[in-house]
Amino acid sequence: MNENLYNEPDGSDSSDFDKSLRPPDFDEFCGQDKVKDRLMLMIQAAKQRGDALDHVLLCGPPGLGKTTLANILCGAFGTEIHITSGPQIEKAGDLAGILTNIQFGDFLFVDEIHRLHPAVEEYLYPAMEDFRLDIIIDQGPNARSICLTLPKFTLIGATTKAGMLTRPLLSRFGITNRLDYYRPDELVVIIKRSAKILKIEIKDDGALEIAMRSRGTPRVANNLLRWVRDFAQVKADNIITKDVAIAALAMLEIDEDGLDEMDIRILETVIHKFSGGPVGVNSLAVAVGEDEATINEVYEPYLILKGFLKRTPRGRAALPLAYKKLGIEPPTTSESLQGELF
Repeated sequence: MNENLYNEPDGSDSSDFDKSLRPPDFDEFCGQDKVKDRLMLMIQAAKQRGDALDHVLLCGPPGLGKTTLANILCGAFGTEIHITSGPQIEKAGDLAGILTNIQFGDFLFVDEIHRLHPAVEEYLYPAMEDFRLDIIIDQGPNARSICLTLPKFTLIGATTKAGMLTRPLLSRFGITNRLDYYRPDELVVIIKRSAKILKIEIKDDGALEIAMRSRGTPRVANNLLRWVRDFAQVKADNIITKDVAIAALAMLEIDEDGLDEMDIRILETVIHKFSGGPVGVNSLAVAVGEDEATINEVYEPYLILKGFLKRTPRGRAALPLAYKKLGIEPPTTSESLQGELF
């Protein structure tokens, strides 16, 4: 299956589809209750003080709603949001151009903030802490420093790899908000809301079937819904039932656990070609014909989360659930230990 189901949408059509399904406020945002409660309290306190919101860090796997929450925060505060990403800010001048256009209380949303260039990050520290920007103009004997005073603003950083943030940057955020995978019942609510927006009739069992195969991720759920909608439109009179959802997702080779063709290929490779592991990710990538980074960031986290794979000092190893998934008798404990020790 195309890995775009798991990543950011590409192209204007997919982006417009994604944006149209984003909830506009906290009332319509389903899930992440602890994070929502904290953010709503912060907004209420800041409004009572007449102050800007404290800087916010949102972290977690892709597709869980970090960008959506940033937009909801901005809407709740009634100010503008300026959106960029770590790789787009290549030099201090790029950062200065963004910050000099910010008004009091505005939000600066930096996606993949862990990918900021170290030199740019240094300029960001005083901007976050003291709301000033020190820029060096020219080089050598003609170099001079200019200090720009900035209005109070809120930096919202989003990252899929919080561990890659430097300690100085991490310490400048008030609270770290980690988004977790969604429960099936939460995804059902999201899917039914999206179906209503898309004007497609969906039964409860159809929504649950899609939710169970969505890897705990709203973006995946909405992308699967779009496919099932097309299937239902052509073959099922525009009504999504459990049987229709099963048939539609079978065409994508997505099983009841949310595993697709590549997930199964990875498990089969670890078990059959490498005797259950451990196997290094480099060898695994070559064996399945997939990019190493894609395995690390797209497929492996879910397989580990669901208990099919584990990471060992020597590489990835299959767990008993992986054997059962493929209809193979798991090795005995002594056999599995022998594979790790020797």
